[in-house]
Amino acid sequence: MKFVDEARIRVEAGKGGDGCSSFRREKFVPRGGPDGGDGGDGGSVYLLVDAGLNTLVDFRHRRLFRAKAGQAGMGRERYGKKSDDVTIKVPLGTLVYDDDTDELIGDLTEQSETLLVAKGGFHGMGNIRFKSSTNRSPRKFTRGSDGEARNLRLEMQVLADVGLLGLPNAGKSSLIRQVSAAKPKVADYPFTTLHPNLGVVSLDVGQSFVIADIPGLIEGAAQGAGLGIQFLRHLSRTNVLLHLVDVASGESVEDIVQQAKTIINELISFDKALGEKERWLVLNKIDLIDEETLAEVKAALLTELAWDKAVYEISAISGTGCKQLMWDIFGLLHADETDEELSSNDE
Repeated sequence: MKFVDEARIRVEAGKGGDGCSSFRREKFVPRGGPDGGDGGDGGSVYLLVDAGLNTLVDFRHRRLFRAKAGQAGMGRERYGKKSDDVTIKVPLGTLVYDDDTDELIGDLTEQSETLLVAKGGFHGMGNIRFKSSTNRSPRKFTRGSDGEARNLRLEMQVLADVGLLGLPNAGKSSLIRQVSAAKPKVADYPFTTLHPNLGVVSLDVGQSFVIADIPGLIEGAAQGAGLGIQFLRHLSRTNVLLHLVDVASGESVEDIVQQAKTIINELISFDKALGEKERWLVLNKIDLIDEETLAEVKAALLTELAWDKAVYEISAISGTGCKQLMWDIFGLLHADETDEELSSNDE
């Protein structure tokens, strides 16, 4: 299935049905009177979260969603039928914007969550509503109001606990294959990852989390170069980022340091808040260099990046260091729960 994480659609709610102006006229009934009924409300348009969806590709083929108008009122005090609402299914993690004003209407992050995006028109009132002691034969009635219409922009942001970022061929896809059941494409050329991939890391019964891999970033990504910048927003919901550095890729230690700086600079240029998110440095492909070179690379990265956070040494292909990394991530994600348990035990 083609991965599409942004779509534009138009939603139009139904018009309310008009009220009716009618008078009772029956044989052998000497006294008539108003008997025009109300119209029905127009149908509204809702968005509904369906966790079974993982893309907005369906909106490539259908972009207009229109609810029907309410039925008009009729004589003999008959009321018009309310029109059915229209429900549009969207993936979990969809952001909904008014495309004309750029206003954020909703952030859909719960299964089966609904969001009203276009309210149906209110029904018109029949002349029976306007009967009074001083006006026994009103001819007044009202028409139904128009339903709301909006141009919407839908943006999907995957919901993951951990996000992977790095240059092309840094080993992100290899890592997600190693630690989860996800099977993204892996090859010895750049940009094999063309869209985000999700994997569930299961460490033990009831101990799991979701990890996301996006296409690799390159220099100038914040200005639109490459593929990764299109999907960086998917990392905004994550709790921790793993910055993978290929320690066997550069011709010198300085090259490897510069590659790491490139990722950090592009991340900050794209979104300062994303650049300040919890981030761990992961040195990958340690099985391709000797221990002395690895120590030299690590020392240079710590110095040049002024790095005082977590650093891990792994091989995504062989699995060296991966299990410990995953357990430490799980510990970070559930640190608050552990603190609460300790506090309750102290009490």
